[in-house]
Amino acid sequence: MNVVLPGAATVGAWLVSAATLLAAPALADDDARLWLAAMNEAVGTRNYQGEFLHLGNGPVEKLRILHRFKDGRVTERLVSLSHAGREIIRNGSELQCYLPDEHRVLVESRADPGTLLGTLPTFGPALESTYRVQLAGRARVIGRSSQIVAVMPRDGWRFGYRLWIDEETKIPLRTDLCDADGQMLEQVLFTSLQVGGPLPDSAFRPTVDASHFAWERQEASTVRAGAGELPWLLTLPPGFKLSSSGEERLPGSEQAITHLVVSDGLASVSVFIEGPPAPPRQATEGTGRVGSAFAYSKVVAGHEITAVGEVPPRTVEFIAAGVVPAKPLTGALGMSLAAH
Repeated sequence: MNVVLPGAATVGAWLVSAATLLAAPALADDDARLWLAAMNEAVGTRNYQGEFLHLGNGPVEKLRILHRFKDGRVTERLVSLSHAGREIIRNGSELQCYLPDEHRVLVESRADPGTLLGTLPTFGPALESTYRVQLAGRARVIGRSSQIVAVMPRDGWRFGYRLWIDEETKIPLRTDLCDADGQMLEQVLFTSLQVGGPLPDSAFRPTVDASHFAWERQEASTVRAGAGELPWLLTLPPGFKLSSSGEERLPGSEQAITHLVVSDGLASVSVFIEGPPAPPRQATEGTGRVGSAFAYSKVVAGHEITAVGEVPPRTVEFIAAGVVPAKPLTGALGMSLAAH
């Protein structure tokens, strides 16, 4: 659910008074699924603009989003109102992140069709064994009537969601990422929203003049799982599977990093595998946190392995600890996928 602009401060918890819960009994799962389907359709295919707060483990971040769907193509602009000038512009599959305080523009391709508003759950049959979904009442958020949908984990390997979906527009007015006890870990809360109407091309141009900035393109080579034999064996928690694998080369680095993504269909964890350091380091391990995401690192056969995702700490630790070489690795060859 992370929507913080790169380099921006992580966000912190605060007391929300905009929504007043109206008591109502939990209803059938099928009705809840229909609301989630309508929500995902709305955030992907409707024109809208508004301001929202992003809250989590740190200061509050205030952002503005503009979203347009025209001729089958999505254009978006996400602007940080807390960090002057920082913004992301999405045109189809390309993202441009403007960092005026660093005089840089980061450019990368994004295969994920999801909105810059954040990760939103799409509930399908494959999730039946790991999550349950139901309606959880109604509320008013920024003066609008909304339906609350709860997506709850069936075990301790993943987090859940509570969504306040606008009954008229089907846009999520508030989205909470919750732990197993229902406590909010991260929240996206709209403070103003306009839905519908045309949005001109000029609305999606950057505010800053970046002609003299350094432009850095994030090159990535990604293949779907099963496209080749991976030189690593994975032990994963129940419900998680390898969804993609590839190599990335970060700006300014000559060494490629193996990037694996494992997912249960809703929660995702990225696993980064770096080549043997020089000189060799002793094996270390540790857990960290950035916003609502947890990370765990350790060194295996000279390779630093880091798992990071919006899942409980035990999940990233289990996944990182379960990455072992499929056979003895030697030098940079251990970083290469057989598919390449």
